[in-house]
Amino acid sequence: MLSAQEIRELVAAHGASVNEGRPVKQLIEDGEIPRLQGTTVLEGKVSDSVFGPDLKTTSGKPIRLMFRNNRISTHDVNRGAIPFKDQVLAFNHDHMLRLVKPVLGSSQFEVEGLAPSSTVIPAENLKLIQLENVLRLYMAESSTSTSLYQHWLSAKEKGGESMSYAGHEVTLGDLKPNGVLPYLMDTPSTKEAVDRTIDAAYLIEQKICSSDQYVHIRNASLMAFGMVSQYLKQKGMVLVDTKTEHGINAEGEIVAADELYTMDSSRFWRIDEEGELLTRDGKPVSFSKEFARGMVKEKGQQFSEDQANEIAVRYIEGLQHLTTTAFTPDLRPREQRIIESTNLILDALL
Repeated sequence: MLSAQEIRELVAAHGASVNEGRPVKQLIEDGEIPRLQGTTVLEGKVSDSVFGPDLKTTSGKPIRLMFRNNRISTHDVNRGAIPFKDQVLAFNHDHMLRLVKPVLGSSQFEVEGLAPSSTVIPAENLKLIQLENVLRLYMAESSTSTSLYQHWLSAKEKGGESMSYAGHEVTLGDLKPNGVLPYLMDTPSTKEAVDRTIDAAYLIEQKICSSDQYVHIRNASLMAFGMVSQYLKQKGMVLVDTKTEHGINAEGEIVAADELYTMDSSRFWRIDEEGELLTRDGKPVSFSKEFARGMVKEKGQQFSEDQANEIAVRYIEGLQHLTTTAFTPDLRPREQRIIESTNLILDALL
C-alpha cells in the first residue's frame, strides 16, 4: 500500500502529465482511431460516450464506449481536472461491480487483457431509463440542491414539523445532520441540466419508467446496497448513500448502465471497532466527492493545482482503503492509453 507521503510524491511528480492530452472527440477527428470515424461523441461530466449505427459486436449488439476523464464536477459545474481520477474511479467501479453484478446486472463487455483501471469502458448501448436511482441511509450534510439535508434545512426554516421528500413523509425532529435515517430511503432524481428530486409516482406519470420497472430497479438496488454495506463493514466503513443509473439491454433486461459504488457516486464513512462514526473536525471521516464540494467557495470556481492534487491524494487513499490493494498507476501518456485500450476493445468485439 502506498503511504500518504508516497501518494503525494506520485501526484506531485506526475499529476500534470497524466492530465495532458486531446479529448477523445479530437483524437477521432484527427484520425488517431480510424474505426471510430463517423460515430457520435457525447461529452459528459465525468466521461465521454462514443456510439454509432455501425458500431456493433459480431453478434449485433450496439456498442457504447465510455471514456473516463479527469474532470471533476460539483454543483453541476466543471471544476477542472484531478490527476489519476480516471484510473482511480475505473478501478473503484470494476472492484465494486464484481460484487453486485449478480444483482444489478451490467452493460459492460468482458475484454481479455483490458486492465481494471482502463479509462475506456466497453459496454452495450442501452436504452437508458432517464432517472438517477438514489438510496440514502444517512442524512449527510451536503450542499447539493437535491440532498435530503438541504430540504430538511428549508423545511425547518419554514417552521414545519414534517416534510415530504421523494414520496417519504419525514418528521423533522427525527433527523439530525449526518445521522442515520429511520430506514433506507429510495429518493430518485431526474436527469436534467439541473437534477430534481422526485418520487416514484412522478416517474410513472411522466412515463419515464413503468411501475414494474421501478419496482425492479428499487428492489435490486436495495439488495445491492445491503451487499455493499456488509462488505464495507469488514473494512471499518459504512455506506451512507449512492446513486446508480440503469437501462434496458437487447434482451429486454434492466441492467446497471454506468459506474457503481465509486467515490463520485457514493459516500463512504469510516467507523471504529464499536461501529461508531469516526470524525475529523466534527465531520465524518469520508471517502467521497464531498471533500471536493467543501472546497468550493465561489459559483464558478476552478480548483487550483494544489487543491486538485490534494483531491487526487484523497481519491487514491480512498481506493486503497476500499480495495485493500496498492494503487498502481499507469504512467503512459493519456492519449496512448486511450488509443491502445480502444484498439484492444475493438479487436475483441468487432
